[in-house]
Amino acid sequence: MRTKKLPPLSDNARLRYITFIALYFSQGIPEGLTIFAIPAWMAMQGISPVEIAKYSAIIILPFSLKILLAPILEKFVYLPMGRRRPWLLFGQFGIFCSFIALATINDPMHHIDQLTWVVLCMHICIMFQDIATDSLVIDIVPLEQQGKANSFMWGSKVVGTSTSLFVGSMLINQFGLSVTAISMSACIIAIMFIPISLRERLGEKLLPWLPGNTSPESKLLTVDSWAKLFNSFWQAIKLRNLLLLLVSVFITMTTIHYMRTLMPIFVIQELKWDNVNYSKVYSTCNLAGGIIGMLVGAVIIQRFGIVKLIQGGLVALGSIILILACTTSMWTNHLYITGFIALFCTLLTLINIGVLALAMHLCWKRISALQFTFCMTIFNAGLATGAALFGRLKPIYPWPTLLLFCCISLLLAMGIYALIKSGRHREQVDQLETKYLSLLNAEGKLLNETDAG
Repeated sequence: MRTKKLPPLSDNARLRYITFIALYFSQGIPEGLTIFAIPAWMAMQGISPVEIAKYSAIIILPFSLKILLAPILEKFVYLPMGRRRPWLLFGQFGIFCSFIALATINDPMHHIDQLTWVVLCMHICIMFQDIATDSLVIDIVPLEQQGKANSFMWGSKVVGTSTSLFVGSMLINQFGLSVTAISMSACIIAIMFIPISLRERLGEKLLPWLPGNTSPESKLLTVDSWAKLFNSFWQAIKLRNLLLLLVSVFITMTTIHYMRTLMPIFVIQELKWDNVNYSKVYSTCNLAGGIIGMLVGAVIIQRFGIVKLIQGGLVALGSIILILACTTSMWTNHLYITGFIALFCTLLTLINIGVLALAMHLCWKRISALQFTFCMTIFNAGLATGAALFGRLKPIYPWPTLLLFCCISLLLAMGIYALIKSGRHREQVDQLETKYLSLLNAEGKLLNETDAG
C-alpha cells in the first residue's frame, strides 16, 4: 500500500535522482564483471590471448549496435505503465536472468563459447535498460536539472563498475563464477524494486495487472508510425547545433580513447611499471574520479553551465597532458605519474558528464531514445577511432609528440563547443514540436471529415 502513496517520478526531483543513481549503479555491476573482471580471470586461468580477445570482441558488439534497438523502444510502447518504464524493467529483468544463466555454466573455462553467448545476451539487456533510462531522463527531468542528473548518473556508474570489478574479482578468485553471478543477481533484483515501485507519471500502472491509465503526456509524445519516427529524426539531426555537437563529441571521444589506449602502454613499456601496480593505481583513481565527478560536476553545471564544464575540462585535460609532454625528466617519479593518472580520471569523468548532459539538452523529447542513442553511437565511433589512430601514430612518433597531438585535438574540440548555441537549438526543437502537433491536428480534422462523409 505504501508504494501507492509515492509521487510519480515526473513530480519529485529527489526520487528521480535516487532512481537514476540506482539504475546507473546497477548498470555498472554487470559491466564491471563481464568487461573487466572475467577477462582478467580468464588470463589467470591460462586462457590464450586469442580466446580472450574473441570473447571481448563479441560481448562488446551490443554497445556499438544499440542504435538498432532505439527505434524499437520508440515505436513499441505500453503506455499504461509509462513510455519508458516497461522497457527499463524488461532490461533489468533480462540482466537478472542472464546472471542466473551465468551461474549455471559448469566449468566456464572449458565452455567459453557458452560463457560468451550468455554475456552477449546480458549486454543486449543492458542496452535496453541504458536506452530506456537515458530517454526517461530526457522525457521527465526538466532541462535545468538534467546536468545535475547526469552528474549523479555517470558518477554512480563509474562507482558501480569499479566496485563490481573489485568485489567481482575477489569473489571469482575465492568462490568461482557461479557464486559471483548469484551474488550480483541479488544486487540487480534488489535495485529493480525501485523502478517497480515508482510510476513515470501520475495515474499510470505500476504493473500490467494493477489499476491505472495512460497519462496524457505519454500519449501525446508517442510517435504512431515508422515514417513519422524517421522523418522526425531526420528533421532533428539536420539542425546546425546538433551537427556541431556530433562533430565535437567525435573529436573529444577520439582524443580521450587515444589517451586511454596510450596510457597503459606508456606506463608499462616506457616507464617500466608492473601491470598489476598500474591496474591498482588506475582503478583506484577511476573510482575516486567517479565520486569526485558525481559531487563536483553537478555544482559546476549549476553555476557555470554545461558547455563551460566541458570546455573547462578540456582545457584542464589539455594542460596536464602538455605539462606531461614537456616534463620528461619527471617520468621516472612514481608519485608524479600517479598524480597525472588521478587528474586524468577525474577530468574524464567531468567531460563525460558534460557531453552526456549536453546531448540530452539538445534532444527532442518525441524521439529522445533514437536521437540520444544516435549521439552515443557517434560517441562510441570516436572511441574506436582513437584506438586506431594511436596504433597508426605510435610507430612513427616519440612519446612527447604523441602527447602533443592530444593537446591540439582537444583545442579543436573546445573551439567547436564554443559555436554551439543551446538556447537557439531549443527554440528550433520547439518549432519542430509545434509543426508536428499541427500536422497531427490536420490529420485529425481530415479523419473527422472523412468519417462525416
